[in-house]
This record gives sequence, C-alpha cells and structure tokens, in this order.
Amino acid sequence: MYVCAYDKGRSSTLWRRGSRAKAQVMASSVGEDRAMLMGFSMMAFSVLMYFLIGITLVKPHLNSDWHEEASCLLVQVDVLDEWADCRGVSTAPCLRVLVNLSTSGQKARLHYDEESVLFNPECFYIPKCQVDRKVLVGEVQKIQNTLEETQGSELSCLSDPRKYPEDTILKRKYTLGLALWSLLWPSLMLGGGALLVGLVKLNQRLILLKRCRIN
Repeated sequence: MYVCAYDKGRSSTLWRRGSRAKAQVMASSVGEDRAMLMGFSMMAFSVLMYFLIGITLVKPHLNSDWHEEASCLLVQVDVLDEWADCRGVSTAPCLRVLVNLSTSGQKARLHYDEESVLFNPECFYIPKCQVDRKVLVGEVQKIQNTLEETQGSELSCLSDPRKYPEDTILKRKYTLGLALWSLLWPSLMLGGGALLVGLVKLNQRLILLKRCRIN
C-alpha cells in the first residue's frame, strides 16, 4: 500500500520510491516538454515583436507633431523641371502641390504623409523607380490631371507649425489605430504561449494530486 503524507516540520512531501519515480517520469514526459518549449518560444517571439513594433510604429506615432487639423485650399499643381532623386540610382519626375492654409492663410506644400516630408520636401508624389521614363511621366500626369480637376476645392489636412511651417500633409502614416492593430498579434501570441505553459503546469499538478489520493 502506498502512502502520501506531508510533513509540516520538514516542509517536504514524502513519497514511496516507486510512486515518486513514476510521477516524475509522467511530469517530465516528452509531450509536455515540447509543449512547454513551444509556449516559452511563443512568449519570447512576442516580446521581440513588441520591441520591433514599438520602434517602427509606436514611437513614431508618439513623437509625431502632426496634430493640428486645418482646411487646405488647392491652388497649384505642377511638375518641377528638375527631377528628384530616386533612391540614389536614378531620377523621377516630382509632382508639387501648393495649398493655402486656413489657419494661417499662407501658402504651403502639400504632402501625402509625414514620411514624404522628410524624404521629398518639395514633392507631393514621386513614382517608383523605373528605367522607362515615359512610364514615369505618364504616372505623374495621371495624378496631376486628377488633382487639377479638384483645384480650388478645400481638403482636410494636418499641419505642424512649429517644425514645418511651410508644409502640410493629407494623412498620418503612423496612426493610433495602426499601432494598436499591430500590437494585437504579439498580444495574442503572448497570451497563447502563457496559456499553453499554464495548462501544462496545471496538468502536471493535477496528475500529482490524483496519484497522491489514489496511493
């Protein structure tokens, strides 16, 4: 007959040798070890994703100053004679768009998002790098014709008067919604890994308790 007892003085569990060896083998089974490894790997990978998303999306969103909403009156759309640099390997036509800001009344350059302000301060749009110059010109002309049809109309835009008083953007690239959506997947992976490890630990605990009661 097997006996399971707990000695409060020694703070340890006393097992018969055969019962303890059998329980230890079950607790360290191959399937449980693999499940534990998978759970910890999921949690480690989710932490890495948190770090990458924090640098690439969350930090630019928090540091962005493009918060002031304004109304932009589209006044001029033209293609500059001097082509812009395209990743240092070629050049591409630069489409410039000028607007009047309702907040200050001054003229400003319109950009698609805050990233284009840094890389192409004079251009609203630059086509992708291609060898065929006719294709580049055709892409820019299509966008130019579309904008010219709306010339004189008002657009909703964002400005940063402190850092970029002569520029404005149509939309922010790094938004709160994008940051939260990107953080959803590592959060699910972290929760799944923690749940997997917790279930394995719980299963081991229940097996030990069950064998203790039987013995």
